Amino acid sequence: MAAPREEVIEAAGRQVTITNPDKVFFPRTGHTKLDLVRYYMAVAEGAIRGVYGRPMALKRFVNGAEGEAFFQKRAPTSRPEWIETVELSFPSGRTAEEIVIRDAAQLAWIINLGCIDLNPHPVRTSDLDHPDELRIDLDPVPGVSWAQIREVAMVSREVLKDFGLVGWPKTSGSRGIHVYARIEPRWTFPEVRRAALAVAREVERRAPNIATSRWWKEERHGVFLDYNQNAKDRTIASAYSVRPTPDARVSAPLTWEELPSSELTAFTIDTVPKRFAQIGDPSKGIDEAVGSLEPLLELSAQHEAAGFGDAPWPPHFVKQEGEPARVQLSRRRREDRPSASKGEVPAPAPGKTVGPTGRRRTTAPLIEIARAATEAEARAGLQRWRTRHAEVWSHLAPSDIMVDSMRGRNTTWTRIRLNLRNVPESERPPQEALEVDYDPWASYEGPDRSGELERPKRKRASPRDA
Repeated sequence: MAAPREEVIEAAGRQVTITNPDKVFFPRTGHTKLDLVRYYMAVAEGAIRGVYGRPMALKRFVNGAEGEAFFQKRAPTSRPEWIETVELSFPSGRTAEEIVIRDAAQLAWIINLGCIDLNPHPVRTSDLDHPDELRIDLDPVPGVSWAQIREVAMVSREVLKDFGLVGWPKTSGSRGIHVYARIEPRWTFPEVRRAALAVAREVERRAPNIATSRWWKEERHGVFLDYNQNAKDRTIASAYSVRPTPDARVSAPLTWEELPSSELTAFTIDTVPKRFAQIGDPSKGIDEAVGSLEPLLELSAQHEAAGFGDAPWPPHFVKQEGEPARVQLSRRRREDRPSASKGEVPAPAPGKTVGPTGRRRTTAPLIEIARAATEAEARAGLQRWRTRHAEVWSHLAPSDIMVDSMRGRNTTWTRIRLNLRNVPESERPPQEALEVDYDPWASYEGPDRSGELERPKRKRASPRDA
């Protein structure tokens, strides 16, 4: 049997072997692994600018864009001696040697591992405790137009400018926009997050009809400014990253002048290299435009003095000082309870211990539809539910369908919930058994989020029959 074909490319003066170069990574467009490598070599200057000297979590799609991805924080033990690593610590207390990219050879090497997009941390190896990048992630709720997302981006630019920072926009490569600002590496992760929250609240104040800083999905409208992307251990696809979309879309840097007329579908693995050759990198000056967080932190202090406390953190973080309670009111200490409780904890699906919001109270009438290993499986379950509840479905708006990408051990899984706020109360269906019931922790035997090795035994749930 013939050995699998390999191809050797030259990058940064080194020979890099590309294994299985003909493997199709994007079935709908036909692009192969070698096509992906060649794309990154064509835009290497810009792609490296976005990740240079930063620890990077590897998001590997070994079966291509339509296969299941897994996160690999630790650098492979079998690697060339010219692959740089640095030890990074995480909120859990664990550490890992993560890969650091500084040249095109290192870039080609990690793409060969099956990485489609690049996911660096907002710190450099020279100072792992103080980010040098403030990240504004504009995440639209379903049904929001691209024009509205662009409008919120322009407001974000003005807020950053008014508080002494230069914003650099790029498409997310999915549905949103990212705006980055270089900052002096003087502030801690919590302080940078506070500044990002201040930006989110100020944008919401200036454009309340189209922007929101609300963390809980059922409370959002328009475009959500995800301040929690600035918490430690959070990463975002960097500039020139190809995204695992059917059309091999790219997270493309833009100028502010072209943003108002830009279209997401214009930036792909085929078009961006040509654009790069013609106009260069619109974000070329980002490393020289370094600013201070002091004005934004002063704004944050004003918010706090006016009664705006901290906002919720991601669920896998330990409870933070000043953070709103994550537990249901009945479990809080009596002195910590508000004078009047609002909402209730939605009932869990039959056989489950937690429901659509965990232990959190909400005034929104939520039900949970599926927990699945992949989004396709979750959406198939949603389709079955829709078939049974066609009348209810007719009342739902796009923003009432909440598709959540959830973190597991090394991979993400998908949860789908519905907000029945637009369904007449008498017609709202009860919480039923989940259409797909996947437990990402069923076979995991390692430590839990607190670092404890002792975990209660859990049974793997089987998906509900269609």
